Amino acid sequence: MAYDQHWQGGTPGPIAAQTWFAQHVQDALRAIGPEKIVVALGSYAYDWHDGGTDALSLDEAWLAAHDSSATVRFDAASGNAGFAYDEGTRHHQIWMLDAATCWNEMRALKRLGIAGIALWRLGSEDPGFWNDLAAFRSGGLPDLRHVASLLNTDVEGTGEILRITATPSEGARDVQFDNDDLIARERYRQLPTPYQVQRTGAQPHMVALTFDDGPDPKWTPKILSILERAHVPATFFVVGENALEHPGLLRRNVADGDEIGNHTYSHPNLATASPGQTELELNATQRLVQAYTGRSTRLFRAPYFGDAEPTTADELQPALAAQRAGYTVVGLHVDPNDWQRPQADKIVREVDRQVGDVTPDRSANIILLHDGGGERSQTVAALPRIIANLQARGYRFALVSQLAGLNQADAMPPVKANDLTAVRIDVAIFILLAGGSALLGWLFYLAISLGIGRAVLMASLAWFQSRRDQAAPPVHQPSVSVIIPAYNEERVIEASVRRVLSSAYPGLQVIVADDGSSDATSAVVARAFGSDPRVQLVTLANGGKAAALNRALLHADGDVIIALDADTQFEPETIGRLARWFANPEIGAVAGDARVGNRVNLVTRWQALEYITAQNLERRALAGFDAMTVVPGAVGAWRRRALDAVGGYPEDTLAEDQDLTIAIQRAGWRVTYDPDAVAWTEAPESFKALARQRYRWAFGTLQCLWKHGPILRERRPTGLALVGLPQAWLFQIAFAAISPVIDLALLLSVISTILRVQQHGWAQTNGDVAAMALYWLIFTGIDIICGWVAYRLDGRSPPYPALLLVAQRFIYRQIMYWVVIRAIASAIGGWVVGWGKLERSGRVAMQQPAAA
Repeated sequence: MAYDQHWQGGTPGPIAAQTWFAQHVQDALRAIGPEKIVVALGSYAYDWHDGGTDALSLDEAWLAAHDSSATVRFDAASGNAGFAYDEGTRHHQIWMLDAATCWNEMRALKRLGIAGIALWRLGSEDPGFWNDLAAFRSGGLPDLRHVASLLNTDVEGTGEILRITATPSEGARDVQFDNDDLIARERYRQLPTPYQVQRTGAQPHMVALTFDDGPDPKWTPKILSILERAHVPATFFVVGENALEHPGLLRRNVADGDEIGNHTYSHPNLATASPGQTELELNATQRLVQAYTGRSTRLFRAPYFGDAEPTTADELQPALAAQRAGYTVVGLHVDPNDWQRPQADKIVREVDRQVGDVTPDRSANIILLHDGGGERSQTVAALPRIIANLQARGYRFALVSQLAGLNQADAMPPVKANDLTAVRIDVAIFILLAGGSALLGWLFYLAISLGIGRAVLMASLAWFQSRRDQAAPPVHQPSVSVIIPAYNEERVIEASVRRVLSSAYPGLQVIVADDGSSDATSAVVARAFGSDPRVQLVTLANGGKAAALNRALLHADGDVIIALDADTQFEPETIGRLARWFANPEIGAVAGDARVGNRVNLVTRWQALEYITAQNLERRALAGFDAMTVVPGAVGAWRRRALDAVGGYPEDTLAEDQDLTIAIQRAGWRVTYDPDAVAWTEAPESFKALARQRYRWAFGTLQCLWKHGPILRERRPTGLALVGLPQAWLFQIAFAAISPVIDLALLLSVISTILRVQQHGWAQTNGDVAAMALYWLIFTGIDIICGWVAYRLDGRSPPYPALLLVAQRFIYRQIMYWVVIRAIASAIGGWVVGWGKLERSGRVAMQQPAAA
């Protein structure tokens, strides 16, 4: 510890004269040895005055020299610098250990062979110390010409209205080295300076109520009403994003004689914001206030500006930017921390205590409360008591502008006539922004409501339908023709035909319609079944699936037609279960139960879940109303006469199965559903393939709904007109189109809350995210319950993967929403959409009942 030659308890003098330092270190070196010794160098100052001695940092010492116009002199005899000045009748004698002294001490240590150096005190040192240390290590000479600007703040005056009167400036000094590389002379050409802040506005027995973070539609009106009844004015520092949707509250502020101040647009921590962001935050809120009130605001308080004595550049730079933009910067000294939501009694006690805690250096005129940013019931409860208590103690309530020496016209000047056009444009923009924000919230709750309504409705109807007493169809075995449209299916076509032939149904006719395959599909069929009279091969030019089905239909002899893809596997009883329904002459088509047979990854497992909880559940629900909109191409049977009546498979839409389902019902036939007629189909195994398939389905659905739109006008058939088509438009199209709003609104609310928590803590979060999260959890919970209903209705009783259903919401359903939106855009744009082809993996496997 090589300092404190002259110390706080002694007489003024050099803190560590060079000769004293060298002797002190040599004495320690003899006792300890050069290998173990670590010498602590001092870099601080002492101020000896009549009332005692104060320890100062170098920043504080330089500031004292600057403010007193004293000259810092380097004492060559001691190697220490110092100065003296008089403050009234008090004499100050200051000695300091700056970088020049530290360098000479380091040179002495090097001559003694000492390498261990410590610093006392970190934070009080001359920044040049680190240049000294670098030169000590490298063997060079330190550059001490530049002295960094001071990090502290010079605050003068009394009050909570702030004006930054000077910004930091660097200092400059000259040093001269002797032949031994010691500093022999040092001269400060310019002393470094800090920010200088002038405080004003101190007024005895006058207080100003200020409210931050509003307006809030719940709390601000209550606070305004309390102020109005008490005839007390206040200043409201508004957050632009909160004010956006509440122009009426800003207008009420002005009409009631209150003032509005700028508290930024999104309440960021301006200490971490760029200059551009700070400017944008101020300008956006200023324009909003102008647009809604016809007045500007000249008052500014930065978020997190918790007192009237800012001490860091991070706190002062935003205030300086606002000041340069023409704002009066407003601080505070009375803060009951109501944002932490203490009880009203504590808020009242704290205000009373702090207002009374006035000293010559500390005013207590501006009270900080909050009307937004969280739950403010305790603030509302405390406010009347605060007003009554202070009035009883003789305090008068004023506006901040009065403390600042401004009249209200200066604090909130009317917008100039030549700015009115720009302001009107801003009004329109802010109205659109407010409307968009309100619409986003409205769509969120609408989408949630639709989702809940659909889930409950479909599950209830399906459950009700399963409990109805339905007579089993009589034994009926009409002739059946199975058509397998094929395009480049050489890998699976032989197995597909053999599976159909192995069905437990007599007299089947199988027709393979090769739709212009470029591979060996036809050759495989011819080689494997050329001698089998039950199998017929029809080779066609490529014309699409519907065209291939219609050409094959010309060769079909059966009274019932079944079309299935080459990748689909029927269970042995499926054809018989489909065919039995045609004993009823009113039945035109029967839908079976399609299931995913290649559950090989997460994508296909999610689809398997969807088939059970959505598609098959929907068919159960709609069948009882004669409102089915689609007999799936994977498993369905059609009466031949019904097909002929509507001209066969429609070729003008991509969803020919849905188009045909609706068409035969319009022709007077009924469509039913058999949950026991199971088929296992191959689902896309990647998100990319899934998106392509579902895009085609969504576009085809739009085509069908548009094509058969007259049903809604004609009201026939009744089931489709009242239930089938409306629910398709509402749930399959509209709900899917706005469902991303659920995720977007919740995501934005979560992000906003995270930012608020980082900047405010939990106490200042609003309830939006909690409400949205609650609705989302209710929606998800009901979805889980309805999924359980779907699995219970499934006769094979598979284990219910509830967690998989929840996980489905985070990727899978977003893809489903996206393809619907893309299909809508394609339909509006009139784009041509082709069939595409799913690459077959050949991994379809019929599941056992226990794992269905």
